[in-house]
Amino acid sequence: MIPYPKIELLIDGVWRGSKHASPIANPSDETVLGELPHASLADLDEAIEAAERGFAVWRRVAPIQREKIMLDAARLLRERIDVIAHSIAFDQGKPIAQARGEVLIAAERIEWDASEGRRLYGRIVPAETGMRHLVFREPLGVVAAFTPWNYPIASPTRKVAGALAAGCSIILKGAEETPSGAMHLVRAFQDAGVPKGAINLVFGNPAEISAHLIPKPGVRLVTFTGSVPVGKHLASLAGQHMKPAIMELGGSSPVIVCDDVDPIATAHASVIGKTRNSGQVCVSPTRFFVQERIYEPFLATFAARAKAVLMGDVLDEKTEMGPLANGRRLLAIEALVEDGIAHGAKLMSGGNRPGNRGFFYPMTVLADVPDGARLMRDEPFGPIAIVNRVKTLDEAIAKANDTPFALSAYGFTNSARNVAAMTDGVECGSLSINHYRASFAEAPFGGAKDSGYGREGGSEGLECYTYTRHVSHKI
Repeated sequence: MIPYPKIELLIDGVWRGSKHASPIANPSDETVLGELPHASLADLDEAIEAAERGFAVWRRVAPIQREKIMLDAARLLRERIDVIAHSIAFDQGKPIAQARGEVLIAAERIEWDASEGRRLYGRIVPAETGMRHLVFREPLGVVAAFTPWNYPIASPTRKVAGALAAGCSIILKGAEETPSGAMHLVRAFQDAGVPKGAINLVFGNPAEISAHLIPKPGVRLVTFTGSVPVGKHLASLAGQHMKPAIMELGGSSPVIVCDDVDPIATAHASVIGKTRNSGQVCVSPTRFFVQERIYEPFLATFAARAKAVLMGDVLDEKTEMGPLANGRRLLAIEALVEDGIAHGAKLMSGGNRPGNRGFFYPMTVLADVPDGARLMRDEPFGPIAIVNRVKTLDEAIAKANDTPFALSAYGFTNSARNVAAMTDGVECGSLSINHYRASFAEAPFGGAKDSGYGREGGSEGLECYTYTRHVSHKI
């Protein structure tokens, strides 16, 4: 068996431990995997100074050379896929097949950003005779990045690859619960030749680290992926110190199922989409609004397939769903299900924890959930699906928009008219029609309303790590 790695901090090109540490738990059986080093305030100050020096070097590296180094890091991730996937399976509870897929997604994101970094073009603005207006895109500087536990390597990759491709340096605060992915990622970049200081990795108390890093003059950009309450706090802190921010926050993704599709095939695809990462995904399909003509067969198939989801050993290639990442999620999911049933929702599958070892919770389907239930307003971030009937597409769109979230949404239809209606009417940063993938390396990803602002991925994502500089020249 591939062992769990020793977790360390990386500051100014040197791996180090810490005097203070906390245990890293295995969510499958609640055993201790290892120790998480906590960065001290002195460590954080060293990281800022190192990142400033690293930025001075990295920004002057030609884009074509940055691309070569980054592509080498992606190659290393592919070569190390089995080791990395096992680490992620251990500390996050992600089934091994999904963990391998996450490593490949990380490599793809690096490869795309590396090449796109060569195309951060400026422009020449037409002017009167004897005058030249030049617009440059310049890297912002040191980036303070805060990443979540649900995608231990793919989520940090968004931030690290975007920052480095734009010419910035970065201090990455990895997730405490799932630190191995961030460490493997940073090690790959270091081994590929990123200059010391241009990439730094810290762990510790999130509130203390953000409160210390964000106000520092050397930090020029804040990027965060996580919950809405924490995002609002960090955005406020960044605003107080005039720092731009990228906020990729929560969601409660609606799924509109029109009555012109095959309800059986759509239900099967929907369960697969919902069980991915045990539903612990900000873009996880959650609120299913199904037109009444196909509601009954869709619900029956969805519930039956949900009951058949294979949950268990994360190292088993056949496992479809692992445990929740921690005990907090387990308690939160149980409370949401109890609230839904108390409000009159029908429990169609799941709803009860299997045993008392590990943080496992089955795929749970609730039907006819009333608007007053917390599930209709809160982000469950777990394996809960709400299936409600609607009469018309207009009703479905109105219900889809009836939350503070606007991150991702999904629609299933064979009608161009319905596609146009959803495209025009659904409030979201990412709308996927007839499939369940919300994020692509080559396309911008992010939300609106309480789901945040700024973008990751695509050319728009790289631009968020730059500012425009205008030079006018009178000849």
